[in-house]
This record gives sequence, C-alpha cells and structure tokens, in this order.
Amino acid sequence: MVKAATVDPTRFAPGAFLARARERLNHEPSLKGGGGDHVLNPDFLAAVPSYHDAAVLIAVVARQPAAGVLLTRRTWHLSAHAGQIAFPGGKIDPSDAGPAAAALREAREEIGLDPGAVTVVGYLDPYLTRTGYRVVPVVARVDPGLDFHLNRDEVAELFEVPLAVLMSPANHHRAARVFNGKERYFYEILFEGRTIWGATAGIIRAWYERMFG
Repeated sequence: MVKAATVDPTRFAPGAFLARARERLNHEPSLKGGGGDHVLNPDFLAAVPSYHDAAVLIAVVARQPAAGVLLTRRTWHLSAHAGQIAFPGGKIDPSDAGPAAAALREAREEIGLDPGAVTVVGYLDPYLTRTGYRVVPVVARVDPGLDFHLNRDEVAELFEVPLAVLMSPANHHRAARVFNGKERYFYEILFEGRTIWGATAGIIRAWYERMFG
C-alpha cells in the first residue's frame, strides 16, 4: 500500500520543498564520494574496477498544492534495463559541459523536454551502480503543463509521482533477488501498479536522506 508522508504536507509545496533543496543539495556537481548499490551490498565496490560517468534529471514538477516528480518506463526491446522505471538520463559525453548538460541533453532526447524550461536547483552525491556507472543526480524545477514528445525507441511511458509518496520512508521497501547465485538487496517503491526499484529507488532513498534525514 502506498502511503503519503506523515509529516506536514506543506513541506511538499513547490516553493517550500525547492527552497529546502537549495539549502541541502550540492551547489556544484561532484564525481567523488557518494552512495550506491554497495550501501546494501558492500561487496559490489570490490567487484567494479572502474566506473562510467552518467547523469540523471530529477525533474520536480512545481504543481500546486504539492509537487511531483517525472519518471519514465524504458521500452522492452532495449538491450539494458528493458522495461525498468528510470529518471531521464544517460552517459556524460565528452562534448557535455558537465552532469547538468548531459542530463538536460538526455531528457530532451528521451522525452522532448526543452532545456530552457528547466531550472537546475542542485545536485546529489554520485550514486555508484553494480553495473559500473557513477551517476550524478541533477535536481531541477519544471512547470506543470509542459508538452512532451517521447522517443518511442527508448521510452514507453512518462508519468508523474507525488513527491509526498517518494519522500515517505514507509514506501521504501527493502527487497531481495538472487543475481548470479547470490542474494542481492535493493529498495523498491510501489506506485499505481508500477515498481520503482534498483538504482532509481536507491537514488530516491538517498535524496530523501539528504532532504529529511
């Protein structure tokens, strides 16, 4: 059962939440430190010799009276992470000016989000994945009512989740599956028949801890 956060709901009004984010988040991106899949699975760090740099866009929709967050579902024919729920984003290319530029470029390619409609608020620490990516989450503000154009080769669905749902630790369930003969642990968040899990849920958990921990 999905639960809304039990704290004062006014903290999820766009103005209040984004003001708090500006205070709590990094003002500049960093590729050092951070958490990741190894928080629940310590042996992952030793198993990954190096990382590819990537960035994702956490687009906070400034909807009244409470904000939401944009998420995508990847198409089923992709070679990696097919059908999974994710933030718009991808690898940081050499031509990108940094993580924010990469996240905005990928968001434009995936969902048709105009970079001019996005205001970057701050950055979370990098998130290290078991698949060898060092992901910088870029938190940004977007207005409600924007037009999106999905790249159907990559994105099957774009949807919005209330911020109060994502920021409620009661919705951050610890789950486990067997990978390569070993039980591996991760967070998952259930929302309207969808399961947000893996790195995306891990980033949401790290975001919650940074904002309200």
